[in-house]
Amino acid sequence: MNLAPQVETAEISDADLDLVSGGQAGGGAALGLGAHAEAGAVGVHVEGGNLALTAGVCASVSAQGIAADGHLHASLY
Repeated sequence: MNLAPQVETAEISDADLDLVSGGQAGGGAALGLGAHAEAGAVGVHVEGGNLALTAGVCASVSAQGIAADGHLHASLY
């Protein structure tokens, strides 16, 4: 016998989900900016409306050589 509780699920449209979760109110009206820096690394994050961009660069030196990394991420909400 299975004693686990049963939960009924239902499909929900994107528009209905936006209403439940708060939606995209004020899209484009706000701009967010963040920066991060530490020894050998720097990063920036920018948000405007429903678009977010994150970029970063990192470098390190060791006995084995030099290592470098860079990245750029874009998100559309």
